[in-house]
Amino acid sequence: MTLAEASSVAAAPAVPPEDAAPPRRKSWFRRLLRDKAAVVAMSVLGIIILGAIFAPLLATHDPYVNSRSVMTPPVWQAGGEAEHLLGTDGQGRDIFSRILYGSRLTLLIGLISVGVGGFIGSMIGLLSAFYTRLDAWLMRLMDMMLSFPAILLGLALVAVMGQGAVPVIIALAISSIPDCARISRGIAVGVMKMEFIEAGRAVGLSDRDLFRKYLLRNCISSIMIFISLRFGQVILIGAALSFLGLGARPPMAELGMMASQGRDYLLFAPHIAVIPSVVIFIIVLCANVAGDALRDVLDPRLQA
Repeated sequence: MTLAEASSVAAAPAVPPEDAAPPRRKSWFRRLLRDKAAVVAMSVLGIIILGAIFAPLLATHDPYVNSRSVMTPPVWQAGGEAEHLLGTDGQGRDIFSRILYGSRLTLLIGLISVGVGGFIGSMIGLLSAFYTRLDAWLMRLMDMMLSFPAILLGLALVAVMGQGAVPVIIALAISSIPDCARISRGIAVGVMKMEFIEAGRAVGLSDRDLFRKYLLRNCISSIMIFISLRFGQVILIGAALSFLGLGARPPMAELGMMASQGRDYLLFAPHIAVIPSVVIFIIVLCANVAGDALRDVLDPRLQA
């Protein structure tokens, strides 16, 4: 996510929850459907998600069983077999089936990481803006967390917990917290300066009601936009960690690990590494395009 995009999200003006929304805001889904690139991206991403969910039904082979057909090329290349649409890897395992199962694990890592990190970070940012006495302490803590790269954090967690998907999820969730906290704080600071916050305090609303009905409701859409844009980055970082051997343990299928295992065969069987890399590229591209489209239709500043 670029600095300009983050600034656009953080600078979105607030709207009092009791005010009626403009008619055009109610048709945000229709405007989203007019964006052809967004429709294509969300359709492709939806197909990949459905394929990952129904992997046991769609897989043509057991993704963990070896066969005698070692390094078979994809069906569109010379020597390809219809039995293995995307070919086989160095151990004779069907790549199509492993892509389905690998996409499931990759998406699961991304969703859990960005969900947990986004929730914790957003709450920290909102609380920092709402309770100003906590602002300096919480933001300095976020500065400290920003100084730890996700890869370094992943190495430390793997050294303590051992190799697996759980350390990667924890590392990605922790690395997402400071970014989400800073963005949500920037949005919340603008909301806290609005007149309806002072009006709420004047009529004697409790801090809980002010936070939930006024602050949270005016920030949630912009926060969700940022989290949707963050999802593609988390997928890419998670695949990089798995590529370095910090993710799932073999023989479990994971896209980054599959690309790493295929690099030994790049000269004579490049499809083993190229196909999972292309799938990662498609997932990240579609997630970014969909996130940009959501920002365009939900961000009040861009609507104007």
